[in-house]
Amino acid sequence: MQDAPTPSTCQSDILDPARANALAVLLGRPDRFDAGSDLPAFFHQIYFWHVAAADDLGRDGHPKTGGLIPDMGLPRRMWAGGRLSFHQALRAGHPAEKRSSCVRAEHKTGRSGPLALITLKHEFHQSGVLCVTEWQDLVYRADPDLTQKQPTPPRAPEQGDSAQSVDFDPTMLFRYSALTFNGHRIHFDQPYARDVEGYGGLVVHGPLLAQFLMLKAWDELGPLAAFSFRATSPLFHQETASICRQGTSLWVAGPDGRQCMTAEAKSASE
Repeated sequence: MQDAPTPSTCQSDILDPARANALAVLLGRPDRFDAGSDLPAFFHQIYFWHVAAADDLGRDGHPKTGGLIPDMGLPRRMWAGGRLSFHQALRAGHPAEKRSSCVRAEHKTGRSGPLALITLKHEFHQSGVLCVTEWQDLVYRADPDLTQKQPTPPRAPEQGDSAQSVDFDPTMLFRYSALTFNGHRIHFDQPYARDVEGYGGLVVHGPLLAQFLMLKAWDELGPLAAFSFRATSPLFHQETASICRQGTSLWVAGPDGRQCMTAEAKSASE
């Protein structure tokens, strides 16, 4: 018997400079982009929207599983981390292509119960050239037992070479959801986030935290050849985060000192 083919998709998009300018404003950056401008690392997140009809959405607002992402029988989706290789800058105002495949789908059992681990591979091409390769790690879990105490999150390092404070609020999360066409209700529907998924507030998008870390590395280390990140605990909309770097290691710390995300950067000059 032959193995089933690996699910894959291919999308095309024109990388509208206006959308990149909107993201720069949201992030509080002075960058502005015209047709032909090089886009910063990870700005491709705001393109290649997956536009699903309302009947094709799950209870959480994401498109239902069963296509590129197989249905693993678990309802709660989390972006656990990712790895990226940057080969050449994507340019604003030009057509580009995103080729995606599911390269891992397996069940595991963790401390909190059953898990489904999904890894997607995305390749971004422009003018026939591979520009970015991204591996996206997703975790699916069962609904939480809200009566049980949650695990204690890890502690973030107390010092680094540099740090910046970033405030998040519902408006910022809504605007990022709009730019990425992300309907996940944990980012804008507080009763759902609290009562169904057991969170202490609206959840700051993992990719948004990764974007801040990537730009910090880009600003302080120069253009990137590679970047990896891993989410370790959620950050909520009412919290101020510290975006920190020590050498090529980066992290996001919550206001109580817990570690929310870790990352490692590799400069293109290395």
